[in-house]
Amino acid sequence: MEEKALTNNVMMIRPHNFGFNEQTATTNKFQKKTSSSVNLQALKEFNNAVETLRMNGINVFVFDDLEGMETPDSIFPNNWISFHSDGTVIIYPMLALNRRNERRADIIQSLSTLYGFYCSHIIDLTNYEKDNKFLEGTGSLVLDHENKIAYSCISERTNEEVLNKFCNEMNYRPVKFHAFDETGFPIYHTNVMMTLGDKFAMVCLDSIKDESDKKAVISAIKESGKTLIELTFKQMLNFAGNALELLDSKGNKKLVISKKGFSSLSNEQKDSLKKYCSVISIDVSTIEECGGGSMRCMLAEIFLPQKKEVKTTVLNPLKRAD
Repeated sequence: MEEKALTNNVMMIRPHNFGFNEQTATTNKFQKKTSSSVNLQALKEFNNAVETLRMNGINVFVFDDLEGMETPDSIFPNNWISFHSDGTVIIYPMLALNRRNERRADIIQSLSTLYGFYCSHIIDLTNYEKDNKFLEGTGSLVLDHENKIAYSCISERTNEEVLNKFCNEMNYRPVKFHAFDETGFPIYHTNVMMTLGDKFAMVCLDSIKDESDKKAVISAIKESGKTLIELTFKQMLNFAGNALELLDSKGNKKLVISKKGFSSLSNEQKDSLKKYCSVISIDVSTIEECGGGSMRCMLAEIFLPQKKEVKTTVLNPLKRAD
């Protein structure tokens, strides 16, 4: 089955335990430790993000984080799961022990039984964890679904062997490279230094030091017919690369990006984007600062085929109705 480039459906996890994750801080230099509890502010930002997306015609399925668990990063579900057009669901191996608590079979079951999505089979890659090999979902993978290309920045959280396994299972072509911040520290996830839209790509090319790696990325983007918009290091650090293009209920293309990320773009870059989509800019500054991830990380796309019409009223099977 041919994969769709964009979707109208996303899953989000409402946080109840959000905070600075000590277990991820050694590899994620985008995180900044705060002195006070940030969960309440993160919850406000999350609820505003859900409301804003729905007002813009995005179909959002919200599940509550499980209470009583150590899950400070559960607000970023795209790292443990992905949902594909042929009905495949993939579960990913993650580096931090406490992040593995985020993986939940009940969510997959709920999407299938309550909301009518068709799940044909599950590919579970978590056995790689015993060998300390990781691939953190669409944080590690920036996927061009239409052209079957998997862009991937190799790091402690993105293992080349597991990447190849994903590509073999899903028939994607890997474009592998290494990327670093201005200090030479490895970029932890691919989706903080690049994002792909249907007709454009935003990439911090300066972070790719190896010229052959850089050439391969540029070539793949241009051969797939996408306009390349280059990001600076400063824009990357402001999460301009951590964005996601979605479809609204009428089929219009909309780029979801944080307020800080969009504000960091130049007028020329903004004009380039607006040729291809409208922009939904959302303030998630607390989540960005403490969690080291932004709007794209908060959204797990659902490409699964539907067995029946998706309900517009989202019921949470665990706790409450939205």
